[in-house]
Amino acid sequence: MKKLRTNFNFVLTLILFSSLACTLNSPKSIVVSQSQPTSATIPFNSQENGVLEIAIIPSVSSSEQRNKIQLLEEYLKQELDLPVKIQLTKDYETAIDLLVNGKVEVAYLGPLAYIQAKQRNPNLEPIVAHIEKTTGRPWYTSVIVVNSQAGINTIQDIKGKRFGFVSLSSTSGFLVPSAKFKKLGIKPDQDFSEVQYSSGHDKNIMALANNKVDAIAVEKQTYIEALQQNKLPENKYKVIWESDPIPNSPFVISSSLPLELKTKLQRALINAPEGLVSVGGTTATGYTVVQDEDYEPIRQLQTFLKQPSQNK
Repeated sequence: MKKLRTNFNFVLTLILFSSLACTLNSPKSIVVSQSQPTSATIPFNSQENGVLEIAIIPSVSSSEQRNKIQLLEEYLKQELDLPVKIQLTKDYETAIDLLVNGKVEVAYLGPLAYIQAKQRNPNLEPIVAHIEKTTGRPWYTSVIVVNSQAGINTIQDIKGKRFGFVSLSSTSGFLVPSAKFKKLGIKPDQDFSEVQYSSGHDKNIMALANNKVDAIAVEKQTYIEALQQNKLPENKYKVIWESDPIPNSPFVISSSLPLELKTKLQRALINAPEGLVSVGGTTATGYTVVQDEDYEPIRQLQTFLKQPSQNK
């Protein structure tokens, strides 16, 4: 898959913040490294005898995600000429901790999880993000899905109901819908009868299907797949809100990686066959180069959430 030239951070920032009336800076252009990797084995030392350790956040069913991870692991071993070990973490926070504390050298993180990791360890950088197969673009959206029998037709109707987030480190499953709630003057902990955190998009889908909550926030593609698999039948569940575009989840590396290995890993991911791309459970066609500034919209949403609410 050839890399898609991107400079989407400015576009996404305008879209995400048009309703929040934030002042934005002009973006810088993306510069892609021109370093040429050699065919020789790249010297690399890690805590695990030269094994490149990679962590992946949970997203969909563990067995499905592990199968995809195993295929990617074998592919990277061949492309990098290095032992590679990929682990699926139990939750977002574990993946963040492993990368921040140097227990792994690479991690596949959600946009917010990346921002949180970099705030704890500035020596981290994103190198690629996947391209959505449904749109051909390196972004996705968040949706709020509700039980049609719960009497919820608007976001305001969620007041007094049970709501399911994915994780405090999830972008589409927490950050983006939370920013919408705040804009509308809604305080989930006070206005909802119960707030749950499922720790995975697929688990959030099942929480709604099993009537443990009345409404959830998930990435749109996960909802579409649940609809197609009849986990959330269209006659029983519906979408009441969809967000503006969100920059896709990046592979993030530690600065401890040699530049040559970074470049080789980046190119291996960009050139990976389509079947090896969707490690996060999404439908993707490939990877494209990204950099820190592409996630500025997420950083600004995080800042917005931390600001005190204005009394009306």
